[in-house]
Amino acid sequence: MDAVSLHPQNGAASGSILCQQEGHATVVTLNRPEKMNALNGELVDALLQVVEHAAGNGTRLLVLKGSGKNFSAGFDFSGYEEASEGDLVLRLIRIEQLLQAVYYAPYYTVALAHGRNFGAGADLICSCSHRIAAAESSFRMPGLRFGLVLGTRRLAQRIGTDATRRILMQSVNFDAGEALTMGFLNELAQPEQWDGVIASLAKKSGGLSVAAEESLLRVTAPDTRADDLAELVTSASRPGLKERIRQYRALP
Repeated sequence: MDAVSLHPQNGAASGSILCQQEGHATVVTLNRPEKMNALNGELVDALLQVVEHAAGNGTRLLVLKGSGKNFSAGFDFSGYEEASEGDLVLRLIRIEQLLQAVYYAPYYTVALAHGRNFGAGADLICSCSHRIAAAESSFRMPGLRFGLVLGTRRLAQRIGTDATRRILMQSVNFDAGEALTMGFLNELAQPEQWDGVIASLAKKSGGLSVAAEESLLRVTAPDTRADDLAELVTSASRPGLKERIRQYRALP
């Protein structure tokens, strides 16, 4: 699979991602290893552009993975103290728009995860149609610790209400084995196996016509976009977001 350069005029651009395309498969690598692939504005915008562009370029399989030690550490808190609360809310809205674009994509989406993954990074994995991780991976979704409601319905769709409440109320750190058992993951595979996994999934993704696959993905994903965005905005806009973040980051 050869690397391709994507530019703003044809739908995507950023040094924060790497894209490879072969036939109807597109592989996107989050490329901020020095920041554990934390989701800053540039990375979120670049991913959103690629996801949206893929809907019209013949992509039937979109694969997301991360460079360096992990898939993604979630929201990038760098400089949050200098940002206004309004700017932080807008950044969180943009992340929710990315998660929705992945979850409701009209093509098959796959996350290949490794390392320690947090918050919106774990939500990005959860948003994909198929979720694969290395055996040593771990996941944590601590957003409610600072009052943020992000991705809750999507998580409940994957693992059920009771497990979702336990994980979010207790800010549980769960490993790949538990993630597989409860349905957060579909399978385990080590990074050296991923090329084979991608090739296998690429073959399977063409089994239905484009129209049939789009219909299947649409009717099996209840459309809660408006409610999800409203919950996020309501929770993030409550006064004191920066102080809640500060208190959360000060926890041991």
